[in-house]
Amino acid sequence: MEQVLNLLKSSIWLERLAVVVAYAFLAKFCDIFVIRVVRRMTARTAIKADDLIVDFFHAPVIWTVLAIGILHALTLPPALSPPWHTALPALVKSLVIFVWGGAVFRLFNRIADQNLVEALSRGRIGNDLYNLFYNMARVVLIVAIFLWILATWRVNLTPMFASAGIVGIAIALAAKDTLSNFFGGISIFADRTYKVGDYIIVDNKDRGEVVDIGIRSTRIKTRDDVLITIPNAILANAKIINESAPQPRFRIRVPVGVSYESDLDQVEEVLLAVAANNPEVVKDPAPRVRVRGFADSAVNFELLCWLEDPRLKGREIHHILKAIFKAFGENHITIPYPQRDIHLKNEEKAGVSFKM
Repeated sequence: MEQVLNLLKSSIWLERLAVVVAYAFLAKFCDIFVIRVVRRMTARTAIKADDLIVDFFHAPVIWTVLAIGILHALTLPPALSPPWHTALPALVKSLVIFVWGGAVFRLFNRIADQNLVEALSRGRIGNDLYNLFYNMARVVLIVAIFLWILATWRVNLTPMFASAGIVGIAIALAAKDTLSNFFGGISIFADRTYKVGDYIIVDNKDRGEVVDIGIRSTRIKTRDDVLITIPNAILANAKIINESAPQPRFRIRVPVGVSYESDLDQVEEVLLAVAANNPEVVKDPAPRVRVRGFADSAVNFELLCWLEDPRLKGREIHHILKAIFKAFGENHITIPYPQRDIHLKNEEKAGVSFKM
């Protein structure tokens, strides 16, 4: 044993190799510990995130332990001759950064792929806007790893940052409208003004279903099957009425006029029965009937009821009006014609009146 120690001391490379081998055994011990202890502990938990983290960072931990051993061996006296005294440690550190960066990159891709289907199915964000954020995050991660490796090699990054700032200013001036639409889309996403599948009204004019929230614009499909494309910068500053929020159900108002000879309680019962017999009208909240005023020829009622989906508004108002007309006929409730009193005067100024 003493001869072996003397041999190691006599050859610096053998001593360094022995240090690396010792750390290799330590790395193997860490590998066994992770497989037999850590994995069993995470398998007993109901959380899936810990299993995912162990799977992705198992190999980087082992390689990091081995890299620490190599760095330890390289620092043993006597020091290495230039340029190896800086090049070899920088190379080992770069490999460690690359291994950990690759693990983080794979973990990010896995999480993004798992959340993609959920985000698109719930309509939280459009497909291309999701891909934009996804690709931007990947680029930022790659650039961060690259800059970290350059810093390990002691590369001066100041000129690079200065050039990037000048290029960024030039791009911002050239693509001002595109950037305003882009940040408008981000503000819409952050405020959650609407999502894909919602029915919205823009500035009390255009009404339709949001079919896509893109990088530059939002697409709305009207009830006439016309696709309207509106830049996000305009939508960010427009008045948006979201008929699908905060609840997806939507209230409709059906005005009805009856003659003054009608029994108002009977009219109310008939209107509520019509709403109750419509399968698209929700039971909670219950339909309501309100008397809105006394007009020249009729007593004005209004039937208020709720639908599950705003897109059913026009069709169900049509069905309800037909049902009201039929129910009024069966219950002998009159929908009056307009009535006017007309007064005529002859030459002798004798008044003659007619009632129409």
